[in-house]
Formats: sequence, C-alpha cells, structure tokens
Amino acid sequence: MKDIVRNNAVKSKPRVLALSGGIGGAKLALGLYRILDPWDLAVVVNTGDDFEHFGLHIAPDVDTLMYTLSGTNNTELGWGRAGETWAFLEQLKRLGGETWFQLGDGDLAVHLQRSESLKRGNTLSTVTADLFHHLEIQAHVWPMSDQPVRTMIDAVDGREIPFQNYFVQEKCEPEVSGFRFTGAGDALPNASFMELLEDPCLNAIIVCPSNPYVSVDPMLAIPGVRAALKACHVPVIAVSPIVGGEAIKGPTAKMMRELNIPVDPLSIARHYADFLDGFILDDADAHHADSLEIPTLVTRTVMQTLEDRDALARDSLSFAQRLKADKSLNTTSAKRAS
Repeated sequence: MKDIVRNNAVKSKPRVLALSGGIGGAKLALGLYRILDPWDLAVVVNTGDDFEHFGLHIAPDVDTLMYTLSGTNNTELGWGRAGETWAFLEQLKRLGGETWFQLGDGDLAVHLQRSESLKRGNTLSTVTADLFHHLEIQAHVWPMSDQPVRTMIDAVDGREIPFQNYFVQEKCEPEVSGFRFTGAGDALPNASFMELLEDPCLNAIIVCPSNPYVSVDPMLAIPGVRAALKACHVPVIAVSPIVGGEAIKGPTAKMMRELNIPVDPLSIARHYADFLDGFILDDADAHHADSLEIPTLVTRTVMQTLEDRDALARDSLSFAQRLKADKSLNTTSAKRAS
C-alpha cells in the first residue's frame, strides 16, 4: 500500500471506476483502493439488495464495501463487522422476534443512522457519503440510484422472493427461473456516476467479480446505464466471477445451472458483450481464452490474501491501460480514414 496519509488528502476527480456488489466485488475494490492514491477510486454499488427490516433501511452491499475499505470487516465470516457483539439480537430472540437476518450491535447503529438521515429528507447518495466520511474512507462511493430498486427472485415453485429472504432466510435453496428488478424502470442512475463516464480524467472501468445476475444486472437495468457504458471513451473490463466451473463465493454458479446457462467464463463475457472491451480470466480457465472475441488477460483472480487483492488490482489497471492505448489508436486511425 502506498505510504500516504489519507486523512489529509485533497479530494480529487476519480481516475478509476469500479462496479461492485458485495463480498466478491469488495475484495477487488479493496485492492484498487490500496494501490491508488486517495480519491482516485470511485465505486458504484448495487442497492438492489436493500430492504427494510424493523423499520430500518438495510443496504448490505454498501455496508460490505464500507466495512471492507475501512478495515473493519469480519474476514472470517466474509460479512459484517470485526469484533461485533450481538446483545440486541439475543434479546430479540428471547422476546420471540425475527432473527433470520443477523443484525449486530455495531451494524445496527449504521442502519439506524442511515434510516434517520433518510427520514430527514437526505438522499441515499448523501447518507452514504456521510457514513464513509465518518469511517475515514477516501474513495468516492455511490449507490447505483437514489430511487429504490429491489431485486426479486422468480422461483420455480411460483413464488416471487425478495433477494435477502432468498439469500439469507432461505439460504439460496429455492430453484430460480429468473430475476426482476422492481422499480428499475422508474429509477435514475446516480448522477455522479453518469457524469464520470464522460469525464476526461477517467482512465478505466472495472466490473468487479460480482454476481452478474443479481449484483451487476440491477445497475444495468436502470435506463441509460448500459448505453452509457457502451459509449464510454475508456475501456470497460470485467473480471470473471467463475473459476474452474464454480463461483468463488455466493450462488452465481447455482443460478446459472438452474437457468441452463453454461457455468464458465464465456457465459459471463457474453452477458456483458455489448459494452465490454476486455475480459480477465483466472489461470484455471486459460483454455477458454482463445474462444473469446475480445482482448483477454489470464492471471490469478482468486483473492485469498491482501496481496492477491493488490496483485489483481494492478493487473486489471495495467490491462486497462493497454486497452486504452489501443482504443485511442483505433479512434485516431478511424478519424484519419474518414
């Protein structure tokens, strides 16, 4: 990590944009945060997982990123805060309350602060920036929209299940037949996100190895986002969340099987094909590289240590830099030809 004093850094325009869901995406976002200068990183976070619980606005992916970048995340569980206590949940259980969603005492304070601020009329973007500020995180972090978009799971048994109920309460057991993003059609993408896509300071866009169907697709479902990524002047690259026919974390592979989608990196690349300029595969999937029709980087993508996160971040940015040079060259050649 660079020898920098983050608290005294001057806020600057971001040079790198990452699209992220929860745990898997946050790992790469942390690597980018560690190797970039303060405020050089912007992250747009999925809020399709957000829901209301006990009258509180819960934002699981935003909070996972917040705890990860601040170094307060529980690395053993992969979610929540390190050193969390559970007095509230224990008392709630004793009183017969619902305890399927794990609310730690410190985590509860975050949800309470967010909810109270939203009730005072602040936007989710403003509230998120304030929370990240208090945890001294020097990156631009934006929820994908200030309007509610809710991911719903269409189950084979005919039910429509809110994502957190599917993911936590039912432990991803129901077989899925599709997904819906309620409210996406009426939502507006985060304004700072859309402005950055046209900013000459931007050098790269990285789609983190998050679940394409329930972490990235909610962002892409908001009108204008997909087209803006396609038109962006800088390379858009994605890191495959599938390694060796399985997902490193979460239900991505299970969902793909249930939807009859081949569980391999090629399916992920095809999913993003209309706006993707480059794709990153794990060494275990090097044999797929020749089947891709876009520039491909083969490297280690499994992030078990901080060093792994930093290495993948460096590889991603180096790859994007090469693609940017090629893109500029191609654009110049096309202009000369015309």
